[in-house]
Amino acid sequence: MEDIADILADVSRDPQDPFTEYDVQYANAGRGLHPGQEDLQALTRAWVNERACPELLPWPKDGLIDRVTALIKIQISKVEEMTGDMDPKTNFGLIIIQTEVERWKFLVRSYLRCRISKIDKHTLHYLSTPAMQDKMSEMETAYATRHQQLLHNHYLSSFLGGFPQGLQNLNDTAGDTTMIGGPDEDSAVFARGLGGGDGEDGGAIVLGRGRDQDQEVEVARGEVVVARWSDVREHLEKGEIELV
Repeated sequence: MEDIADILADVSRDPQDPFTEYDVQYANAGRGLHPGQEDLQALTRAWVNERACPELLPWPKDGLIDRVTALIKIQISKVEEMTGDMDPKTNFGLIIIQTEVERWKFLVRSYLRCRISKIDKHTLHYLSTPAMQDKMSEMETAYATRHQQLLHNHYLSSFLGGFPQGLQNLNDTAGDTTMIGGPDEDSAVFARGLGGGDGEDGGAIVLGRGRDQDQEVEVARGEVVVARWSDVREHLEKGEIELV
């Protein structure tokens, strides 16, 4: 029987990404080749940006979440096939795959929960215009619509039903004052430069609005600054910065 040192030596001699098989299966399905590690990096960046941002960021349009979901399903099936094998090397590989799968599942769950919490907090805001709705996935839009219907019905049965008809709306904008609350776009965020901007050294040119005066600041690659979210939103969409 091999001890742990022998097993680790075998793994070191024959390194294998537990998600390599996903790339081949996904490509064979006619969906193109999307390396698992690139998807992991994209998912991690989307997760960090979403958690650090005060408002809902656009849903990934490149099919990232669908690819990640497919990857996790493939690896769960592989874990089920490997379960029960008494070979120590197989069992050790199984532990690695299970650990990696749990990491991916955590990122997906945390990412989706963060988005749902923002939708719950400002449901009407994200349903108010087509541009806001485009930030959500189809399932998120359906969830937000149903959530708002249930909330409105609850308010009607609790207290709104006793008000005049004209005062029962939750999205009234009379008198140039809207009842629809949204996230604070001037919240402070930590942003790190990724390069590819219009600055002399390829940094992003961020307009810093101070108490006394405004000033343009170049955020170089790897540099971390504190700024208003509204000032760096455009640069995040261009991929010139990321939130931390």
